[in-house]
Amino acid sequence: MRIKYFLLSLLILFGMTLTAQVKPDSFERHKVKKKETLYGLARKYNVQIEQIEQYNPLIKKIGLKKRMILQIPVYKKPEPITKASLPDSLSMYLVQPKETKWRLAYRYGITIQELEQYNPDIVSGLKIGQEIIVPKRTETQTLKLEKEFNYYTVKPKEGFYRLEKKLGVAQADLISLNPILQTTGLQEGMILKIPLEQTGDLKIENDLLVEKNDLRDSIPFNSKVTLGLLLPFNANKIEFDSIEKTKTLLKKRNLHTLALDFYSGVVMAVKEASQLGIEVVLDVVDTQNDKAYIQTEFQNRDWSKTDVLIGPMIPSNFDILSLQDSLSLIPMVAPLSSNPVISRPNVYQSVTSPELLREKMFTYLNTVLDSTQNVLIITDTLNREVEKQLHNRFPFAQILRPELGGYVVPDLIDSLLVDTLSNKVVFESQNLGLIASVTSLLNSQVSKERDVQLFTTLRSNAYDDSNISKKQLGNLKFTYTAGAYSDDSNRSEKFDSLYVSSFGDLPKREALRGYDVTMDVILRLAHQKQLCTDSIGETEYIESRFDYVPNLNAGYQNRAFYLLEHSGYEVFEIKK
Repeated sequence: MRIKYFLLSLLILFGMTLTAQVKPDSFERHKVKKKETLYGLARKYNVQIEQIEQYNPLIKKIGLKKRMILQIPVYKKPEPITKASLPDSLSMYLVQPKETKWRLAYRYGITIQELEQYNPDIVSGLKIGQEIIVPKRTETQTLKLEKEFNYYTVKPKEGFYRLEKKLGVAQADLISLNPILQTTGLQEGMILKIPLEQTGDLKIENDLLVEKNDLRDSIPFNSKVTLGLLLPFNANKIEFDSIEKTKTLLKKRNLHTLALDFYSGVVMAVKEASQLGIEVVLDVVDTQNDKAYIQTEFQNRDWSKTDVLIGPMIPSNFDILSLQDSLSLIPMVAPLSSNPVISRPNVYQSVTSPELLREKMFTYLNTVLDSTQNVLIITDTLNREVEKQLHNRFPFAQILRPELGGYVVPDLIDSLLVDTLSNKVVFESQNLGLIASVTSLLNSQVSKERDVQLFTTLRSNAYDDSNISKKQLGNLKFTYTAGAYSDDSNRSEKFDSLYVSSFGDLPKREALRGYDVTMDVILRLAHQKQLCTDSIGETEYIESRFDYVPNLNAGYQNRAFYLLEHSGYEVFEIKK
């Protein structure tokens, strides 16, 4: 009732009706130009994307197309409110750094639309130091944002049933967390508090649950992509006339099987793209993992009809090929290895770099470690520089170095962990034996009286070894950043089923990577004819995200990442 009263008093003050605010006063015609987006048009005409879609329903059916004629709604700007004309029900507020419209709407118990109705000039965004109008609230009446929860903006026509299907949160739980629902019910633009672990199929951006950017939703008509795939099949080294030797070779994890697994994922992506209406011409080339062969055989190859190249898979082979002048204008995607490739204008590193993952983890540790906790840093000899960086950031932390034999003394661990404080351990090592030893020792210290949480700034593949207990990592709430979200609980049952029907077995990680990289490349080219554009932003598939940004020198780097935490036997994404 209070919200309606605030709105009513504001409308009466300016002699307007609710209808006048909702219905446009006129329309402006706009012919869509190449590369224009809904976001750009909304900013240009100072309206919301939803308002453009409302009066141009064809957009939701076929997407925004070049030469499409749009009806852009035009709204009269209300007379500006001054401090002198402000009614008693409202007050002025000075926008602080990092504040967003949804945060302010939640704090004052209103919808984003209501906040924009008070302040029409913030439709395109807030500015630091800007004075805006908000409902008058006492300190106890404003709502606090809590780190233990996520938040969600209610979309048009969403009811409790739809929200439960989307987020997995029952009506009773929503009302319990958001008591205002008892009096107002669900309203479009309302900000709801949501349990941390229940995100549905949404992603978290700065505590807010938002839809993932899915390029499958609107495929441009007559899309065609010519894709070159360069993999080290080493077919010349396989004795095809010896079935038994071939079977033995392909049972082992080697370059042959890695290339074949990756290729199987590529095939799945091409098949799905064709079902979406994208014509994909796939040109598969065996690099033979031979640098001389790549330099000589590929030198005179005609790449003029190729839109993009994925591979070679080995970074050193990739660097040799990317030097060729004939490829300087063709995007080349480094697909699988986190080892760096040489940055060139046409090079896209699709694997998030270890340096970025470490940088993001440092940023996260700044928010969760402080002097009120018992912080312990454990590093091996290969990570002394990281130890120095950590200690500079957290001078209150204790440092423990493993013995020369590569182990930690159990009694020393026991003496450095305490019952009275929360124990936070940052552990830096890529050595399997040391990782197994330290995680086991720390796990033995966890009890009702002693809380221990484990972090690392760079998780190595050693943690995937069967000697590392998932249960122990769950007990330690092991937390890290990663370029891929690989966990059984995160698998796509639909993809697994389709893969099994095609290849007779569940996909390995290289197959999932092959699918993710290829699907992203195909969809980006189908939409924009280029891989890196502001209008596309971050995309996500089965295990990987992609957000290409220009490198300082040349080329592009994927900066997308996950912040993950073990809980029980599963791994969950947590807030960045």
